[in-house]
Amino acid sequence: MLALRLARRAHPVVQLRRLLVAAASGGTGFLLLCALGYALSHPHASSGSLLRLLWCLAPAAATVHFAVTVARTDPGTRPRPGLSAIGLGPVRLMAVSAVTTALSTTLGSLLALLVFLHLRGDLTGMPFDGAAADVLAADRPLPLPAALTLLALVPVAASVTTALVLRPRGPRARAAGPRTRFMAYDTFDIGRPVREPAGATRFEEEPEPDEGTSATAGPDQPQADRPEAPRPAPGGLPWGVAVLAVGLAVETYAGQSDTGSLLALPGGFADSPAGVLGGWLLTALGLALTGPGLTHLTGRLLQSVRPGALRLLSGRVLQAEARRIGRPLGVVCAVASGAYAMATLSSGARPTVGPLTLLGALVVAGCTVLTLATAAVEARRAHADTTAALLRMGAPAALPRQAALLRAGALLAVFGPLTWTVAELAALPLTS
Repeated sequence: MLALRLARRAHPVVQLRRLLVAAASGGTGFLLLCALGYALSHPHASSGSLLRLLWCLAPAAATVHFAVTVARTDPGTRPRPGLSAIGLGPVRLMAVSAVTTALSTTLGSLLALLVFLHLRGDLTGMPFDGAAADVLAADRPLPLPAALTLLALVPVAASVTTALVLRPRGPRARAAGPRTRFMAYDTFDIGRPVREPAGATRFEEEPEPDEGTSATAGPDQPQADRPEAPRPAPGGLPWGVAVLAVGLAVETYAGQSDTGSLLALPGGFADSPAGVLGGWLLTALGLALTGPGLTHLTGRLLQSVRPGALRLLSGRVLQAEARRIGRPLGVVCAVASGAYAMATLSSGARPTVGPLTLLGALVVAGCTVLTLATAAVEARRAHADTTAALLRMGAPAALPRQAALLRAGALLAVFGPLTWTVAELAALPLTS
């Protein structure tokens, strides 16, 4: 009931995000039900049914990723001072987030079931009654337990993943106070007045301790308002480059080999080499792993060679938010390279893609773009205090917008050529 009340009283933007999660869950659930319909229509083609079921893993993974991102950025379930006193500690808020995610995804799955039954002809009284009866095995009874099991995959996976991501990190993390913004006092050398016993006021580089905190706190005791040490660079860049190179090599070798097994993939991709598909999956994984490292490296490049305030601000923000926006950005690059390969195949001699493949591509592309947009908005909100402090110090009002444009241009200059190169190399074995 608490999750329902919080969901009902949320901000309209938060409600829109949850509706988008429900829509993505509905699209994925409809694809899973279509795979079940194909299995009912072709009881002896078990391999084809299994391939269609595996074909739905990409939309399901994109939907779960988007649902977890929306749950992590939900302001209604964010820990705040005083909530523990009324029983809303970190564990309870994590449970509320998981339940809210389960409600959104379950709503989408139920809508998918209604649309599926309507297109089969089981539900009448609306337009397009039984429009896809031949494809969805309308002449055979629908096994309700199997349909409900397939529809429960996305809600269960999304809620469990949300609980794992938002779980409390241990007593040390729960005991730690709120973290200081990353550019509060160390970047611009802002001094603060420190009280002395004689009543004199002087400016020092060290911030004053809070009331009740000793000025000679030990290394294990947290200092109040002490600037947070800069985070180290994400360590997945070498592994991501290695996985990316292996994926391209496997795809090239499988595309030029005549002895590879062929897969009758749905949506017009018949006779596709299995090695090419495996190589592309490795390539997508490599792009996702390299995203945070490349974002952090882009921030370092922006601050090189005597940076001014604009480049320094942009670079520090990219470094601080590399883990938040880097992984979704890498996934967007992987999806863009896959879309380029699909467009290359569609323009060739092979058959065009079907409507279910277009629906799956729309779910994957939409979820990845929305995940990146949600992460970017959350990153902007995370350093809003720093932006407000700069404006109070007399910085130009256009500085935050210029910094945002500079960050976007720098990321586009780094990830754009990388995506195009990977897309060209990935599509080359498929067109040869």
